[in-house]
Amino acid sequence: MGNAISSCCESCFRSRKSQSYEPLLLENEREAVADLLQFLENRTTTNFFQGSPLQALTTLSFSDNVDLQRSAALAFAEITEKEVRPVGRDTLDPILFLLSSHDTEVQRAASAALGNLAVNTENKLLIVKLGGLEPLIRQMLSPNVEVQCNAVGCVTNLATHDDNKTKIAKSGALVPLTRLAKSKDMRVQRNATGALLNMTHSDENRQQLVNAGAIPVLVSLLNSPDTDVQYYCTTALSNIAVDGVNRKKLAQSEQKLVSSLVSLMDSSSLKVQCQAALALRNLASDEKYQLEIVKCDGLTPLLRLLQSSYLPLILSAAACVRNVSIHPQNESPIIEAGFLQPLINLLAFKDNEEVQCHAISTLRNLAASSEKNKLAIVKAGAVHSIKQLVLEVPMNVQSEMTACVAVLALSDELKGQLLEMGICEVLIPLTNSPSSEVQGNSAAALGNLSSKDGRTATDDYSAFNDVWEKPEGGMHRYLYRFLTSPDATFQHIAVWTIVQLLESGDPQLVSNIRSSDLLIPNIRQLSQSRGTSRTSSLGGTPRSHRSHSQSYQETDTGDGEITLLSRRILEYVDADLDDVVEKAGQSITPNAGGVLSGQSYDGKDHEELRRSVREAFSSGSRGR
Repeated sequence: MGNAISSCCESCFRSRKSQSYEPLLLENEREAVADLLQFLENRTTTNFFQGSPLQALTTLSFSDNVDLQRSAALAFAEITEKEVRPVGRDTLDPILFLLSSHDTEVQRAASAALGNLAVNTENKLLIVKLGGLEPLIRQMLSPNVEVQCNAVGCVTNLATHDDNKTKIAKSGALVPLTRLAKSKDMRVQRNATGALLNMTHSDENRQQLVNAGAIPVLVSLLNSPDTDVQYYCTTALSNIAVDGVNRKKLAQSEQKLVSSLVSLMDSSSLKVQCQAALALRNLASDEKYQLEIVKCDGLTPLLRLLQSSYLPLILSAAACVRNVSIHPQNESPIIEAGFLQPLINLLAFKDNEEVQCHAISTLRNLAASSEKNKLAIVKAGAVHSIKQLVLEVPMNVQSEMTACVAVLALSDELKGQLLEMGICEVLIPLTNSPSSEVQGNSAAALGNLSSKDGRTATDDYSAFNDVWEKPEGGMHRYLYRFLTSPDATFQHIAVWTIVQLLESGDPQLVSNIRSSDLLIPNIRQLSQSRGTSRTSSLGGTPRSHRSHSQSYQETDTGDGEITLLSRRILEYVDADLDDVVEKAGQSITPNAGGVLSGQSYDGKDHEELRRSVREAFSSGSRGR
């Protein structure tokens, strides 16, 4: 392109100089023509953005002679194609003047030059500041495809700067951009859809796009034969789908959106596959889309992407599956589609923490509401992998892993198996994590393992004796830390867990608790507590695209319940040891609340208290 423009300029100048053209020129124009020809001869060593070269171009740009304007515009286009640097108003003013020409060739070359300069960050801002948007919008409305293409390309470059986006949205450019996205010329389509994509990075601009009617155009172009157009439209829709209001509009008007995106996950372009999965991930923030993705057979390509060797594909697929797994009706289909082993394999994906978080959170979601799924997840080796990895992975991954164990530990059928696997050995050190979420999740998992509805005399609690003093102080030190915590939820977990251990009837456990100089004095102090409940560090911290909850969430765990549970413990502590073991054993019935005789409140109250805490342990088991 550069050589063609250069040849055209030189030919134009020389033909006019040798014919009757010269007498028609003003003196300064003749000098400018001669100077510019000389500069073009030495273009490799000439700086056209200052001094005499720029003055010659400026003179020709502001000429009333259209031929001279064409030559100046063509020269600007060639020069800026070869070299882009920050320029000042003295360079941009003549180019912006040429944009307003009524000559199609001048418009085409001037917009090409401006688009080239708009690659530079400083130039982007100055072009808009000097009023460049208005003539560019006029050129987008031109019937000439070349002019449209260059004008839209320039706007696309300008829209990559955040400070320009709002100005472009308010300039009236979005309606012609949307119209040109449907152009029959593929170059115009690419530039227009690229510009629309650049406008989707803020809430306000996305809303302006929706108002301009961009959504149906973007959706229709998902089926474009051009992969660049597919990519721009898929990414733009992904950004638009971040907003809940926009997702509702998409759900109402774009019935084929999900099926189109599912098809694009099989595109020949890796970047299109990736963006299609990310668009589905954002849509799957809503229940309707979670179900529709599975209905449209989205699991098959997602599984393939999940097992890719290309990180962006793995990450986008893992994020999408995580959101799809939120819906309880999708748990079994995901497992049946063969996701368990790939997800477990990704737990060790040390190259990317986010992939690990998505994988473990998906496993937790799959385990949330089905005993069968919990069993399948453990059988597939998830807990074995967690035990091997959890002490070494980043803190965010630890939080997800311990939350997953807490959910799995809700299964009475699995508790013994988890204890035999030695899961307590890694949970106990994590109760002393710098992260309150990791602490709470680990303690909730230990609490869930300690509790069993319908206990039998054959239940084996020896695993808790094995870790009573180790590792890192064992259950003993963990319970002490939580009892003395300023966090009411942590206190609540501790006293509730101690009640479960005492109700096990295991002689060694009962003796360990009763003889503890760390636990009993603090329990006595809590048994006398009064006043308002303290705040909890759990359950209220938004975590962006990660989980908003863990297996144990804050409920109304005020000093009242902590006091009642502490008094419950003291009934065991202050009674004769043989009586405690015997009475605990007698309370082992399928529907028993584990209530000792002589208590200060009836069995029904205790059963309700126990149930409320059990529900607290199991609440929030599904992570978004």
